[in-house]
Amino acid sequence: MFEVSVDEQFAAAHNLRNYRGKCENLHGHNYKVRVTLSGPDVDATGLLYDFVQLKKAIQGAIRALDHKYLNELSPFDTLNPSAENIARYLHEKISRELPAAANGAKVESVTVWESDVTAATYRP
Repeated sequence: MFEVSVDEQFAAAHNLRNYRGKCENLHGHNYKVRVTLSGPDVDATGLLYDFVQLKKAIQGAIRALDHKYLNELSPFDTLNPSAENIARYLHEKISRELPAAANGAKVESVTVWESDVTAATYRP
């Protein structure tokens, strides 16, 4: 099994509904996102997946979130914009938009960091 990962960043504001603590107040993060693909084999070039194509898909998914108030964007207007829910949202969006790979490479996981020491990962 092979894995490749690409990291990207975006900045956004949010607040957590039904949370007792300072995170219920409006605040922001410089989020870091890591998308990891996995697959059983590399292609004829020796790649599991082209980093350039993966980076484009990630950038397309986070562009709608960058420098926004997440609570005003679907699905976070009803779904709490926690790191866990953002990771799942990005996994689903990137999985739909990523060009299919003949070697079966697919999105394995998405990790979202809210800080240097706190992160949430989604794996279906």
